[in-house]
Amino acid sequence: MLKCSRHRCIFITISIILLLAAYTTGCSRQPSRNNEDKYEGDTVNLIYYTIGEPDKDLKLVNDKINEIMARKIGVTITYIKIGWQEYENRLNTLISAGTPFDIAFAPNYATTTMRGAWLRLDDYLTSIGKDMYDAIDPTFWQGLQMNDGGIYGVPTNKELAVRDHWMYPASIVNKYNIDIAKYNTLESLEPLFRMIQQNEQAYIPMELDRDSHNFFALYGYEYIVNHKVPLMVKSLDPDAKVVNIFETKEARQVLDTLRRYYKEGFINKDAALREPGGLKRGDKVFWKSSGGGPLSETTWSKDRGYKVVSNPVTPSVVTTESVRGGIMAVNANTKHPIESIKFLNLLNTDPEIRNLFNYGIEGVHYTLNEQGQAIPIPGKDSNGNPIPDAPASYAGVQYTQGNWFILRTMGGDNPEPLDKWELFREYNAEAIKSAVLGFTPDLSKLTARIDNIEMVWKKYYPSLMTGTVDVDSILPKFNEELKQAGIEEVRNEVQKQLDVRRDEAGAMTGR
Repeated sequence: MLKCSRHRCIFITISIILLLAAYTTGCSRQPSRNNEDKYEGDTVNLIYYTIGEPDKDLKLVNDKINEIMARKIGVTITYIKIGWQEYENRLNTLISAGTPFDIAFAPNYATTTMRGAWLRLDDYLTSIGKDMYDAIDPTFWQGLQMNDGGIYGVPTNKELAVRDHWMYPASIVNKYNIDIAKYNTLESLEPLFRMIQQNEQAYIPMELDRDSHNFFALYGYEYIVNHKVPLMVKSLDPDAKVVNIFETKEARQVLDTLRRYYKEGFINKDAALREPGGLKRGDKVFWKSSGGGPLSETTWSKDRGYKVVSNPVTPSVVTTESVRGGIMAVNANTKHPIESIKFLNLLNTDPEIRNLFNYGIEGVHYTLNEQGQAIPIPGKDSNGNPIPDAPASYAGVQYTQGNWFILRTMGGDNPEPLDKWELFREYNAEAIKSAVLGFTPDLSKLTARIDNIEMVWKKYYPSLMTGTVDVDSILPKFNEELKQAGIEEVRNEVQKQLDVRRDEAGAMTGR
């Protein structure tokens, strides 16, 4: 039997262990990318929630997405859509209950971030997420920063400034030779509404819903908390004070005008009860407002079922609300943070995946014209025959799902310009940043006050902002109940934090 000294035996034993470790590491299958861009390794599945009505072909598209993503990055998803009216409540329930999921569309980004719902992404954005960080306009990232300097979501790279547009049916505008650029105030619309009421009785002159519209943006205001807490500040005034908008002379003018229009029969009678998005395809409406950027008429025309033209009526200002309009966030409790970032990075940099999410499967949900533009294939009846104006069996919700600038443009009867994304880049370059861009007040100690204010808002806002009720009697009650709910306490806290931010910014710039 071979004998060895004590020290020699220890040395031999250690050497054997190291050799075995090296051998097993070399022989184990490591995740890798070969020359054919194929991922080799175990596949991880992520649960992804987003807003939108579940499509007939959602699973078909989900399967195709997974086929491609598994090959490229070793990640698959369970793609879950929740309806427009249900989504926010369902998401809040998922977060509160600690239900496992990985990624979600985050409509109330600031509020849910302060609740600790989302993963801080800063370290990932300098490593495995660097490609998407570089692809997305830096102003979006600036707008997503929270008070701690952290970024907790991935913004949709789209138009920076969401301007309010007033849209009209092209056929009516052409028929009466209307110069829509002349109508930039609420009051200026009255003669148009009267003409429509008299001459085009099939049309509703003015369509509103229970969330109504931010007419206060016409006066340069933006919300500082959220639109259910009526605290606003003037976007371009670096010293503007935070105000309860319903105590201003501008709000009184808006409310009086809307009340007059409602009594004249210009506004739809069900406005205070109508759900947002309640306008049905093909409904004949003369005036409607929506937020958008360049070339939005193409999308609106598709949604309405007839061609519309529009006129922007608010300045091209980048607000916190506009840059936070389409955020995807990673669950703070995800077991797969790296895979989640890989997925978001691919979605924002890979045209094949991004177009699949938006348009569905080529040849099934859309075709390509000679210019490479996407033409949606309409829905079919029970016999498989196309229905010209029927919705497609799959449609992504574009603003919620990543970088627009790698999407195909739309073809069809009203094709988008081939240089659409260059026009968007020019539009973004000209936008002006709000003086409060990225400001997020920390109201975590006032959550009960916020909840009470939102309850009062829900009670009065829909009827006041649609002209449905008498302003003289209802507006004072609204403001009194807002005070009882604590709006002054919240306003003072927001103002204090805004003053601190301004002082810090002034110290940095020597102002």
